[in-house]
Parts: sequence; structure tokens; C-alpha cells
Amino acid sequence: MAERDERGAATAELVMVIPLLVAVTIGLVWLLSVGAAQIQVVDAARETARAVARGDDSGSAAARGRRVGPAGTQVSVSAGSEEVVASARARVEGPGGIFTWMPGVTVHGEAVAATEATQGEQ
Repeated sequence: MAERDERGAATAELVMVIPLLVAVTIGLVWLLSVGAAQIQVVDAARETARAVARGDDSGSAAARGRRVGPAGTQVSVSAGSEEVVASARARVEGPGGIFTWMPGVTVHGEAVAATEATQGEQ
């Protein structure tokens, strides 16, 4: 039986593995960006609910929430007599804006805050 020449086999194997490693890295970056956006959306909802619960008007509180959240965050507020519910949502595109071929994800957040008594009500 003739001996096989294995020169270059490691290079060929490396060439096969590198695209897989790049794909896994891109996937991890994508997951991290979605997770970071989710945290920002929850913070936006919480900030909005707290502001309305303290007595700020809904418009300025929603504007504050949009500043806290990722770009394009939509905020809605529902204020009752005892509690305020704020919802926020944002669309997350590919990481860094360079992977536009990756699917977008919409993240949601909701926060509830007890309405605080104003000075006239104490």
C-alpha cells in the first residue's frame, strides 16, 4: 500500500472551519445586540411609567422613554387612578447596520408604576 502525502491537510481543514467560526461569531454578535436592545426597551418603559406616576404629562414622559430606548422606540402610556402602565417596542436590525440580510426582531417591554400622590392630595 502506498503512503499518502498529507502535506497541506491542516490548511485545507482550516479553510473549511474559518467560515463556520465567522458565522458563529456573527450569530453571537446578533444575539448580544438583541439582548442589549431588549434591556434598553425595558428601561424606556420603566422610565416612562415612573415619570407619569410622579405627575409628568404623558407626552414628555413618552419623549423621555424614546430617548432612553434604541432608535425608533415607540412608547405608549395608560394611566389609571392607582397605577401607570407604559409599553415600549423597538425594531432591531442586523448588528452594526452592516448585516442587513439578517432578519429584524421586534423587542417589547412593559412597566407598571404606582401613581404617586401629588402635594394637593396629601
